Amino acid sequence: MTVYCHDVRIGMCEAVCLNQLRKIVTLRQRYRMKGYSGVFSILLVVMVGAISDVRARPDCSEAIPDLFQRVSPSVVFISAFAIDPFKLTERVSSIIGSGFIISTDGLVLTNSHVVFGLQGISVTLDNGRTAQAKLLGADPILDVAVLRILVPSEDLHLATLGDSTTLRVGEEVIAIGNPLGLEQTLTHGVVSGINRILPESPLSLTLPLIQTDAAINPGNSGGPLINRCGEVIGINSAILTDTQNIGFAIPIHIAKQVLPQLVNHGRVMRPWLGISGKVIDEELRHLLNLPLVTGFLIETTEPGSPAEQAGLRGGTLPITIADEEFLFGGDIITAANGQSLDDPERFEKFTRSLKIGDTVRLTFYREGKKQTVELRLPERPILPGDIPLNNRRTVIPLRKLRHHMVLHR
Repeated sequence: MTVYCHDVRIGMCEAVCLNQLRKIVTLRQRYRMKGYSGVFSILLVVMVGAISDVRARPDCSEAIPDLFQRVSPSVVFISAFAIDPFKLTERVSSIIGSGFIISTDGLVLTNSHVVFGLQGISVTLDNGRTAQAKLLGADPILDVAVLRILVPSEDLHLATLGDSTTLRVGEEVIAIGNPLGLEQTLTHGVVSGINRILPESPLSLTLPLIQTDAAINPGNSGGPLINRCGEVIGINSAILTDTQNIGFAIPIHIAKQVLPQLVNHGRVMRPWLGISGKVIDEELRHLLNLPLVTGFLIETTEPGSPAEQAGLRGGTLPITIADEEFLFGGDIITAANGQSLDDPERFEKFTRSLKIGDTVRLTFYREGKKQTVELRLPERPILPGDIPLNNRRTVIPLRKLRHHMVLHR
């Protein structure tokens, strides 16, 4: 929740920032029970450091045409091409998308699926100038990427990054991008939902997204979703197929968190255990009425992962119960480093605590017998399932999978 202000009257600037600090403290107290206290502590540090370099919040009631005229120069058109070396004909395919400028040294934020693994990336600015772009970093899991372009500073119009943690359903939003190559297209809608967890594929990472009814189409990917103040609160990323006006954006606070890693290291570094499955808590065990222990039921292990190398087993028996799919027969992890994993919150807390290089001691049951294993966690590589087919992020409407989790950590 960084607040910008460049009013020359320093006293007024500090008053604005201190007022925002009070808001953050209130939010911190509200979310402390949910485990977000560390995030808001970081925000407090950022705010204190930003008092001397802040800009006044723009008018949030300006007419949409005026808002578009002010914000659209920061939105860029991105094109790239891919070469398939295994084809004899039609080996080259082109990709188009959107992005937005975020810094005076030419950083452009966009989706990973727009640029990752592609060649000849070029960026066209609002004034028509085209420049070659260098991919600094990308993360296919979070679908965030950063480019750098070298153009004169007068051509760089910066987008203002807002705060997506305070969004409410019903707030007006605007999407600006290049759908189907139609440059600088504006669509208008509202926030239809927040913290949307989409149906997972076996190798995806659950990510709370912003749902909007502002029209998002191929080519909008990577463009900004902005609020009525003209601040970017999301990166347009996905659409739900076979539906109308159901699109999704990555909350901008998530992009802010990984931006330093993408710029400095070219990737987001995360630990790798390599299992996916479901948490079997007492309620679910009673519902299934099967001889199971509570814990994390391993359904699959990722090839080459520490879990696979340690001999942990996934399921072999697919069963559908009340429209929910299970893969039984795999190991059930009951504890990690002595901590019980018998409910989803504990499991999530465990995964978030893992770091590269950690040694993890797992207690699991296999065929009614208790066993233990120790794993050392390396950095997780990019896996084939992380990259969407045809570099287009669409979501097939599936049933929501209760208690399903994927452990990339």
